[in-house]
Amino acid sequence: MESTLVDKSYAIALEALKGMERENHHPFIEHPENVARIVSEEIGLRDDAVCAVYLHEASRGNEELQMKLRKEFPADIMGMVDGLNSISKITPKETRLQAENYRKMIVSYSRDPRVTLIKIADRLEIMRNLAIFPKSSQMRKLTETQMLYIPLAHQLGLYKIKGEMENLYFRYSDPEHFRAISNKLLATRKEREALVAEFLQPLEKKLKDAGIRYTLKVRTKTAWSIWQKMQKQDVPFEGVSDVFAIRFILDVPLEKEKEACWQVYSLVTQEYKPDVSRLRDWISNPKENGYESLHTTVENKDGAKVEVQIRTQRMDEIAENGHASHWSYKGIKAVKGLDEWLGDVKKALETPGLFSDGSLRKDLNEIFVFTPNGDLKQLPRGACVLDFAFSIHSNLGMSCSGAKVNGKVKSIREELHTGDVVEIMSRKDQKPSRDWLNIVISSKARSHIKSKLKEEEGKMSRLGRETLERRMKNWKMELTDEVLSNLAKHYKMKSIGDFLIAINDQTISLQDVKDYLSGATPEKEEKEDKQSAKLLEKSTRGRSDYLVISDKLDNISFKMARCCNPIFGDDVFGFVTASGGISIHRISCPNAARLISQYPYRIQKVKWRQTSTSSQFQTGLKVIGIGDASMSNAVMECVVKTGASIRAFRISERQKAKLEFVAEMEISVGGNAHLDKVISALKKMREVSNVIRTSR
Repeated sequence: MESTLVDKSYAIALEALKGMERENHHPFIEHPENVARIVSEEIGLRDDAVCAVYLHEASRGNEELQMKLRKEFPADIMGMVDGLNSISKITPKETRLQAENYRKMIVSYSRDPRVTLIKIADRLEIMRNLAIFPKSSQMRKLTETQMLYIPLAHQLGLYKIKGEMENLYFRYSDPEHFRAISNKLLATRKEREALVAEFLQPLEKKLKDAGIRYTLKVRTKTAWSIWQKMQKQDVPFEGVSDVFAIRFILDVPLEKEKEACWQVYSLVTQEYKPDVSRLRDWISNPKENGYESLHTTVENKDGAKVEVQIRTQRMDEIAENGHASHWSYKGIKAVKGLDEWLGDVKKALETPGLFSDGSLRKDLNEIFVFTPNGDLKQLPRGACVLDFAFSIHSNLGMSCSGAKVNGKVKSIREELHTGDVVEIMSRKDQKPSRDWLNIVISSKARSHIKSKLKEEEGKMSRLGRETLERRMKNWKMELTDEVLSNLAKHYKMKSIGDFLIAINDQTISLQDVKDYLSGATPEKEEKEDKQSAKLLEKSTRGRSDYLVISDKLDNISFKMARCCNPIFGDDVFGFVTASGGISIHRISCPNAARLISQYPYRIQKVKWRQTSTSSQFQTGLKVIGIGDASMSNAVMECVVKTGASIRAFRISERQKAKLEFVAEMEISVGGNAHLDKVISALKKMREVSNVIRTSR
């Protein structure tokens, strides 16, 4: 393919896309330029596929231009363009995002298998720039990537692309766990580098004496891959034995590949103790997808385990880039090798059970629901019609009275499932009630409902005050903050606002208030529990009976960071502060990534001792449930039974269709295992709906 056609197609795209911008306000031509680069440099297709990328973006939705291009470009290029244009018209509304149906559509439009490869390149470019898209668009693209493009890349042997898309999916779909694992990888990088250097030292001379030419790669697993292993094996980050692998890539002729790989294996296992149960010989018996390599796990004298991979340059190229590398690696000038691979791609696309290889996570914690127009909304599993209404717009949520789910009228409580098409019904006179908080599960819906209830309660409180002030003026009395405080205490209200709301809705009679004020004397204020306050402020600075900062340093003062409030057993690290002391942070602290990246020289490895019998840690809990303030005794009794001490406790309630209590407490526990016991006990209470750990 002459470069003149590429130049011509690029010029056409540049003209057709003039004035168009991406979400980041860059010229839209940036997108096809990036896709063309992936198609050519990372997948290995030729100039005709690059032309198709530019002509597709230039002509989509423009039939007049498509007709013109058919006269100027070869039929095979325009065949790819037609396929890409047809696929771009598919919407989630038509397919319900069922991967099998979507796959069938793509195959039907991909008479030329290069169309599918271009679509994968297109999706990779979008995932690399996902941050520029609005949240609603991000959710749809994440879902499509997970359900279709990641499995497709795996099936077609594009392993490097598949791995990158998985990690990008993880980063945006579960940022908390992605951040925690990424931070741990960052924090342990120097340890891995030291271990690799120590591992190689006794082997370098042996490999040189044996005349073996090699290059070395240290491959660290992606955060997504580590997370999957943690879930599958039910282990923490530290329990994943193959976080990284040392890879020997040998430079040997094809006929000596097996012999050289086993020779290196022999040298490694002579120096280090091998775990024979973890030997994987994919050289003698390659995987079905063509993967060849020799894997083993060895242990050094200190008991540290290292995964070792041994393969040749040819094997590594195939492992990294899949079947696409076959033709390019052999350096075949003709198109035969590429055509053979594209033939394999076509067969793979037409093979039933494309997604049966287990690469797709099936146990999703989310559901995907559609508007009548086909817009995708991602919601947590168990979400109802009311959650969906708030996901569209807060105003629609406030006025939601029900919905048509797949054409049938349902209540606001109706639980939704992936693939449902939901049309929200609303009423102008509809108002949220406190009972709605027991219906919704999405944080967005809960936040908006709480905000609206607070706003309404503020209005009722103001109306109650105006009413009381007007009446007291008639009674020749003055309404002061002291009077209000005494009234709230007399009527056993948790706040002055609750008292004023009760006045407004006539729960408390104004005549009763008058009678009380006429003969009442101010009640004595209760004294604060000084001893409890002193216990709460007890410092842990400088203590070392439960935390090891460094085996080489003594008498170092430290404190627990307030931003994340770590307790015994949490995954933690130390940060040397400007004053010279050390601040202890949880590894999942929102500030962890910034501290580790910007100040690596101030990061200090810390660990908890095996036991902590002499120390207690303060942490906060918020308990939410159905009931009134009388639940305080039951909640406190439950906490005390677990062996925890309550340092501070307050409970509030709100009265609407149902009473809800919110108990906020500061407790003293022996560590996170003890805290888990407390939370578990509270969640077993029938009245409790949620327990949240806070930073005190």
